[in-house]
Amino acid sequence: MYYEPGKTPHGLKHDPFKSCVVPRPIGWISTLDTQGRQNIAPYSQFQNVTFDPPIVMFAANQSSLGNRKDTVHNAEQTGEFVWNMCSWDLREAMNISAQELAPGVSEIEAAGLEIIPSKLVRPPRIKKSPIQFECKYLNTLRFPGNGVMGSADVVFGRVVAIHIADEFIDENGLVDILKIRPIARMGYFEYTSVDSKFSMPIPGDNRALLGGLEGSPDKVHKELGDLN
Repeated sequence: MYYEPGKTPHGLKHDPFKSCVVPRPIGWISTLDTQGRQNIAPYSQFQNVTFDPPIVMFAANQSSLGNRKDTVHNAEQTGEFVWNMCSWDLREAMNISAQELAPGVSEIEAAGLEIIPSKLVRPPRIKKSPIQFECKYLNTLRFPGNGVMGSADVVFGRVVAIHIADEFIDENGLVDILKIRPIARMGYFEYTSVDSKFSMPIPGDNRALLGGLEGSPDKVHKELGDLN
């Protein structure tokens, strides 16, 4: 099939665009507003941007009322946010927290979540989340869109602290992703979870390149000698 978004019909029951960019990691973002009130919301348009220094981003479309999301406001105004990995065991709580709740209603309470303090930033962490990144806000790119919900804010943050539950680090010192079983967004109302993996190192012996793909700044700098 072939269609041009916004110009020609795709002829399907549901728009296929989001179902073609899969799976998408979920950025379960916790923030505080300027009055210290807590907010938690999941964003499936989430990704790491680079590893040295570690930077992440999440993209938030406007609400069904045409407002910018509280998460965006909070990150911009306080300069901080926390990413919490969403695992299979937390899927129902994540789904509950995705609702547009009435003002004054706590997503944390609605989802039955327990939160704990962060180390370097003020927003809390989700206790049962297996991995959390404490982040300092960097900047926002805003993309005007069509209609009430089309516009999107892409928020970037530098990771200043990382928490990994010890039970999810294996005997080789690797993060045991299969034990965590993180979930990711597909299209429509569908999700998937990580329950299999395979290794495939790229050919050659470019150790700097391999270190970059591994996400190890120390190995890259050692090979390139680009730091004193």
